[in-house]
Amino acid sequence: MQNTFDFTDLLRLIDERSTAFRAVVASAPDLDAQVPSCPEWKLFDLVRHLGGGDRFWAAIVAAGPADGPPAGAAEARAALVVPREREALAAWLDESTRQLLDALREAGPDAGCWAWWEEVQSPLTAGTVARHRVQETTVHTYDAQLALGEPQPLPEEVTLDGLEEFLTTCVATAAAWPHKPAVLDFRTTEGPVWRLTLDGSGARVTLLPAGAEAADQDPAAAWAGLHGTAGELVLALYDRIPLDSLRVDGDAALWDQLRDWDPTA
Repeated sequence: MQNTFDFTDLLRLIDERSTAFRAVVASAPDLDAQVPSCPEWKLFDLVRHLGGGDRFWAAIVAAGPADGPPAGAAEARAALVVPREREALAAWLDESTRQLLDALREAGPDAGCWAWWEEVQSPLTAGTVARHRVQETTVHTYDAQLALGEPQPLPEEVTLDGLEEFLTTCVATAAAWPHKPAVLDFRTTEGPVWRLTLDGSGARVTLLPAGAEAADQDPAAAWAGLHGTAGELVLALYDRIPLDSLRVDGDAALWDQLRDWDPTA
């Protein structure tokens, strides 16, 4: 599948979404506010996670093709000392974003690097890392807004690509689906429909032609459909909103099977 954005757009969006995240943090009256969508974290923990993630992926991209993260990268992330003073914290977050953007620009979109996802539908490249960081930063900005009691819809500019990015990066796998073959359709109010096919060959994602119907599938496979805006579907996939807040058609139990499935087990 093709990215919706070119590399320059992805870098711009990382910068814009990071700026939005910093603005939410700067407006927070208390860095110890609980993050409802990440109940084990307070807002300060979320800041540490996002900024540390930027630095971690900057090191990975800079290291180039590898079988794992650079030596010591995970330990360095775990040992990060993050300032709590507001001005220093904002500067630390800004520097984290700068490190990531500098590493991505230096590498270019086609440079290879290690990543945790399978190279089934998302290549192990700096461009894919940039695409994923746009979405992570977008969702964590929503988390920060939620901690302040002011959640906003995800920006429309990124949500359609975000839905495809999650499915092709976080769900697609060559690991065998342990249940009866199934088809899950993600139908957006904006128009595009993505289909997730699950069987003994793994999980594969396709963008359906305009006007494709749910019945246009293997009649022996179980089927379920999830309907909503692309932003709502992204939030549901990230477990930020419940599935029952959206329209669910077909066999609803398939969504529980998907959520409980661990392809690495």
